[in-house]
Amino acid sequence: MRTPARFALALLLLVLAACDQAQPAPTPVVNPQWKSVELPLPPGPAGRVLARDVTRCGDRWYVGGGVGTPAGDTRPALWSTTDPAGATGWAPVPLDTASDYYAIRSVLYALGCQDGRVAAIGAKSGGAHGNPRVRTFYSRADGTLVAVPSRDFELYGGGRQVSVNRIAAGPGGWLIAGNRAGGATVWTSPDATAFTIHEDLPTLANSPDLSTFASDLARLPAGWLVVGGGRLAGRIDRDPYVWTSADANVWNRVPLPGTPDDETAQRVARTADGLVALGVAGTAFAAWHGDAAGATGAWSGATRFGATGTGAVAAVDGVAVLETASRLVVSTVGADGHRLWTADLAGKGWQSMTTPVQVGPGGNTAVTVGGAGDTMLLLTDDGTAGGLWASQFPRA
Repeated sequence: MRTPARFALALLLLVLAACDQAQPAPTPVVNPQWKSVELPLPPGPAGRVLARDVTRCGDRWYVGGGVGTPAGDTRPALWSTTDPAGATGWAPVPLDTASDYYAIRSVLYALGCQDGRVAAIGAKSGGAHGNPRVRTFYSRADGTLVAVPSRDFELYGGGRQVSVNRIAAGPGGWLIAGNRAGGATVWTSPDATAFTIHEDLPTLANSPDLSTFASDLARLPAGWLVVGGGRLAGRIDRDPYVWTSADANVWNRVPLPGTPDDETAQRVARTADGLVALGVAGTAFAAWHGDAAGATGAWSGATRFGATGTGAVAAVDGVAVLETASRLVVSTVGADGHRLWTADLAGKGWQSMTTPVQVGPGGNTAVTVGGAGDTMLLLTDDGTAGGLWASQFPRA
């Protein structure tokens, strides 16, 4: 006959065994075979490569960034290659900084593509308050990347300056998404040679009950989509929003399914399965899936992955769409540093990915990812050395 103590112990062991069987198997880590790729220094003083954005445009890969010297000087740089794998043949693209003081010193941080030509946003901090002095660049017919000299200080700067974030091409030309003192703002151009600001637009900009901000953008089949967030009056947490427009003048605000947590959308990707907005939700990173038009009511609730941690500004910094592999690849930064993740084209089934180097958090560090087909290009900067890495997405 069992004693009560023996019976209780047996019951406890059965419960523990059942709990162990019920736990899901750990999600496998994806291990790309990263190859280090050299970006040759462009003409000018010696320094280290500052790689900040990457895109596939026409039959070429482009990496944008700059060169930083030991004395603290910077200059813009753009590299390209026709190697589909992005592993060889990189060379500097000629630049014309148009004798503009801040264009000469800019670091390119955002690239866009249209009809095989790139446009870029760059900046260099300066002036009495040390604010970023933003410049845009466009591709001339001979392939040279040309700076647009500043002729209007208030276009990107001035007392209402906040941020100039991402650039994309779409119907009728180019769009930049960013922010001014009045909230979410866009800039338009037919050919990227000069931009016009559109601030304080109804629904897109601030209203008495909602403060807005824009982080990224994508073209739609018939217009534009901007992603970001807003903060309702009297609250400290953010809510995720997207905005759609046919002409960049009249905007429709679409709330993404949210919770009482602090949530915001920071990047967006167009895929064969629709749109995926990416950002943070509470203590995790998050993905919201929508249809190809970004329509109201078509967005899913957030699929959460990873952990943002505490004591650091968490963000989704980069996103790549690998059409052939049917995968998303995303770079994030949180308290534990910069990390890579992958999911299907609907932003589901997230897995961690290994990186060739470990990059911690901090304002002087940067990691982002780009991709096309089944090729991934990873840009890293740990504050002392920058790198470019290439890999094919691992086959199952």
